[in-house]
Parts: sequence; C-alpha cells; structure tokens
Amino acid sequence: MKRLPLAIIMAAFFGWLLWSVSARQAGLFLVGIGLGAVLAGKRFGFTTGWRMLVEDKDPSGVFGQLILLALAACLAMPLLGRFPELTAALGPPSVSLIVGAFVFGLCMQIADGCGSGTLYKAGLGIPMNAAILPVFAIGSFLGSVHLGWWLDLGRTQPVGLVTTWGWQVALVATLAGLAVVAAGVGFYCQRANLQAGIPAKPLLVRKWVVGAVLLALLATANLLIAGQPWGVVYGFGLWAAKVATATGVADLSSNWFWMQPGNAARLSETVLLDVTSITNIGILAGALWVSASTPTSAKPLSRQQWVVALIAGLVLGYSSRLAFGCNVGAMFSGISTGSIHGWIWVPLAFAGTIFGLRIRRHFGF
Repeated sequence: MKRLPLAIIMAAFFGWLLWSVSARQAGLFLVGIGLGAVLAGKRFGFTTGWRMLVEDKDPSGVFGQLILLALAACLAMPLLGRFPELTAALGPPSVSLIVGAFVFGLCMQIADGCGSGTLYKAGLGIPMNAAILPVFAIGSFLGSVHLGWWLDLGRTQPVGLVTTWGWQVALVATLAGLAVVAAGVGFYCQRANLQAGIPAKPLLVRKWVVGAVLLALLATANLLIAGQPWGVVYGFGLWAAKVATATGVADLSSNWFWMQPGNAARLSETVLLDVTSITNIGILAGALWVSASTPTSAKPLSRQQWVVALIAGLVLGYSSRLAFGCNVGAMFSGISTGSIHGWIWVPLAFAGTIFGLRIRRHFGF
C-alpha cells in the first residue's frame, strides 16, 4: 500500500478513536505507530540481537538492548516512585515462569521473532511471521486457560524493587546489574573473536543505539498514558479469547485467569478499550508504514519449515503466557520497572535460545 492512502486510513482511525473511544486510546495508537516504525525501521529485534551474540559473537544487538533497559529504567523508576497510580510489570517467580521463559527462548529463535518481533515483521509483510501471528494468539489464549494449573505447581509473591527498596536504590541496583551483564558480554565477545583471529566487533552500532533511545522514550509515553508498562502478548491472548467466546468454542466464566476482575472486564468490553491491543494495532500500522517505502523480501520456506515454524509459533504463544510476557513484557518492562521476575526470565530464555538456534540450523531456517 502506498503511504498516502495508508496515512489517510491511520489518521481516520486515530480521529475515530479520539471521537468515539477516548483520548487515551487515541494517544496509545500514536505511541504504537511510533513503536512499530522504530522496531521495523531500525530492525530492532530482540531475537536477532541474541542470535548475533551467540552465532557471530557480535555484541552490538545486546548492547543496544542493555542501553534500552538502562534508559527505560532511568525514566520509569522515578515515575513509579513519584506516582503510585502507575503500575510496574510484576510477575510471580514460579514454576510457570521457569518453564515458560526457557521454552519461549527456544521457540523465538525457530519462529524468528518474539512477541514484538512477530508483530512488526507481520506488519512488514514477511509471510512466515504473518502466518505465525494468529497461531501465536491461539497459543497465548491456551496458556491463559491453563495458567491457574501451572501456578498451582508452585509460586511466590511478585517482588517489585521500587516498592521494596525505593526507586533510588532500585535504579542503582538495576544499572549495576546491567553494567555487569555488559562487561560480561563485552569480555566474552572480545575473547571469542581474538581466539578466532578476527577483529573485535564494535560494542555500539548507530541503529541499535538510536533504536534504544527512541523505544525508551516511547515506552515511557506508554507508561504515562496507559498507567502500565508496554506489553504485547496479553493483547494476542485477548483477541483469541474473544473469538473463542463469541463462537461458543470456550466458556471462560469459570476459568481462573479470565475470572480475574480485570481480565473479565476486558473480555466483555470492546477490544479497542484494551491498552495492549490498541498499542499492538499501532505497531502493525507503524511497521506497515515502513514497509510502504522499504519493501521486505524473505526466502521461501519448504513445507517442513512451514510446519516447524507454525508449531513453534503456537508454543511461543503458550509459553509467553506462562512466563508473564515476552522480551517486551517480561524482560524489558519487567527489568525497567523493577520486577525480579524479569531478571529470572532473562537467563532462562537465553538458555532456551541456545537450544533453539540448534533446532533452527537443523531445519535450515
């Protein structure tokens, strides 16, 4: 689609949201457009950054993510400390988190995208990610249906560092933790490249740094407008849940997850009132805007690759719900708003990535 008609459609939808829904939802749609444009325009992929580190010993993608986490924490934590009405992205340390994070890290490499990656690549028109998006939503819904059972296996209460220590100490601890990770990544890559007899790759690359700054600002705007951190996968599960209830496929009236007051309210309301859904729609629009000027090509997949990718997408959605988010909801929003579960999620998802990359290579993706 050309940019002019696309701009007209986006402007019309924004105006309709402003007139018929709320100024908040209209504002979040604009934030989503910005997020999608940055993710797609800078190719700021969380999955890609991890793969570059493991396979190419290139730290620039992970350093971009560390800069993003640091900047977002510097912006979000003082706001959380100053305005108690804002909420952090808290998740309970649990068996569900441990299993979900590992499986998610594995599947995201096979599916070539986490929650945000699947979304913006679908907006770019990449066939595999566009096909994975609906099965991701189905998987996220199934994960929500089973979440109560998973939590019964063992969990503790969520821990928020801002609430526990105050935002100043929480911020210092978070920045210190990120600095330790940065030092470890830098040392690992320098040593690996030296042993391989190749020049050390740069730690900082312009597209990753610029993307990190822009995403941190947009995520902060999301926090201020929505009252909660940026998330992605909840919207997917909600979409599938609405379809399931509307078609009579599922009765969620007695389901543990969908009985929770907030979830029950969202299930009964129009999807346009859900802050995650409206941001996701904006991300799709922003990525589509980028694709209008820079079309993206993708190599064709074999039948076997299609089957593997779609299965990975379904499990990706399921595990994202068990892990209380993806690279955005669990890692980015969790760590930047002081949730312990974000720090637990990262090493488990990274361990899964190691195995996922082996499977990815086996099937020739």
